[in-house]
Amino acid sequence: MENIKTLGALKKSGHTYKSVKEEIRQNLIARLKAKESTFPGIIGYDDTVIPDTERALLSRHNILFLGLRGQAKTRMARQMIDLLDEFVPIVAGSEVNDHPYEPLSRYARDLVAKMGDDTPIEWLPREARYGEKLATPDVSVADLIGDVDPIKAANEKLSYADERVIHFGIIPRSNRGIFVINELPDLQARIQVALFNILQEGDIQIRGFKVRMPLDILFVFTANPEDYTNRGSIVTPLKDRIESQIITHYPKTLENSLLITEQEAAVHAEQQDKVTMPDLIKRLIEQVAFEARASEYVDKKSGVSARLTIAAFENAVSAAERRTFLHGEPSTYVRISDLQGIVPAITGKIELVYEGEQEGPLQVALNLLDKSLRTLFAQYFPNPETFKKRKSGGQDLNPYRAVIQWFDAGNALQLMQDASDKEYEAALRKVTGLPEMIEKRFPQANRPEQLLMMEMVLHGLAAHSLLSKKSMENATRFSDLLGTMMNFSTSEDLEDDEEL
Repeated sequence: MENIKTLGALKKSGHTYKSVKEEIRQNLIARLKAKESTFPGIIGYDDTVIPDTERALLSRHNILFLGLRGQAKTRMARQMIDLLDEFVPIVAGSEVNDHPYEPLSRYARDLVAKMGDDTPIEWLPREARYGEKLATPDVSVADLIGDVDPIKAANEKLSYADERVIHFGIIPRSNRGIFVINELPDLQARIQVALFNILQEGDIQIRGFKVRMPLDILFVFTANPEDYTNRGSIVTPLKDRIESQIITHYPKTLENSLLITEQEAAVHAEQQDKVTMPDLIKRLIEQVAFEARASEYVDKKSGVSARLTIAAFENAVSAAERRTFLHGEPSTYVRISDLQGIVPAITGKIELVYEGEQEGPLQVALNLLDKSLRTLFAQYFPNPETFKKRKSGGQDLNPYRAVIQWFDAGNALQLMQDASDKEYEAALRKVTGLPEMIEKRFPQANRPEQLLMMEMVLHGLAAHSLLSKKSMENATRFSDLLGTMMNFSTSEDLEDDEEL
């Protein structure tokens, strides 16, 4: 290709013209036959979205990805770049990527007519054949399609009716490539109407005169479900012209959600060396998103983006990293108490319904954390509810009995969020029966894992109303539930009340 510089040399090379949709189709067929991944890094879509997309591309369809935020719609579109040929020839100097065999613009047609086989050509890489536009209310027809350039008309002494005075927009400049419009409903209806001819008839109209340009483009649109947005909608004739509408979705399993978060979270090597992220904490973070999607306080029409868990994962790592700096520790691991630090990632990523607004975003976030702890607790420990009605005997089977009795005796435990590893361990080990219970149930666990499970027991018992848990700004306090209900306050509580 480096040696092919003219139209004549291109003809001698045996090069044939293919439309962009045919080009993508042939490259996709080659990948399918070789059993290669079509969309690497896209997790959870193997049996749903990816097969639908492959069928649409094989059918040479324009595509609309319809789904809630954070469902990899734009990423799917961007990965289609890899299905393009590595390089394609264009007429040198062309604004709209004219193929030498099929020139569209007045500039390219005149140049080919004048120079014939000596017409100079250039090679366009696949990365330069992708165009993307975020739909906003201020997008104009001139931005997308083009407009008359009066300065060019004056300088070259051309009439406004001359095709050569047109300044082309981003869509014609994406000719022979992929063009993506994100959040299509946000585009004003009159601008959506301007896309009709491009999608169906293949021509563009600028300032009242028609320029016949059968553009060669694969269009990909993304949108939230039409009925779910107050910002706008997709006009029906435009939707009718988009051949394939593909419904995206959130991860259906916790395992897929875990893989997505670990793949996308920006945790630097320095943080990875200092901070260990236990599997239990990873699952707790993912469970928050699942609980939020089912919560009566969260607007289901808005959705809960995968960005919530990604940001929460990063915040949890940073919370643990911060402790190492405060105490001069070489390394540490993420605790359940560090999850107080992910609250900002939750409150900024969920839209609340009226009842949720009444509760407040902070309280809703804490409730989601508590529900996640309760759900995960049942997967690691026996349900405390089964022991509530059992009478105590010489061989009481309740594994939580000693722990609950320790709190019943008037003891309380306060876990500081910024406590050093030694202070954290000392606080947990003073709870009678708690270390022994964990060592018996998880004999293979190392010391950090055992401490994490000890803390998990306390949160689980609180979630089942066997202990009282009070979340403060920089600490979590566990105490006897009955004493708390009867307002039996310790001297520390009284001091707190006086300060308030």
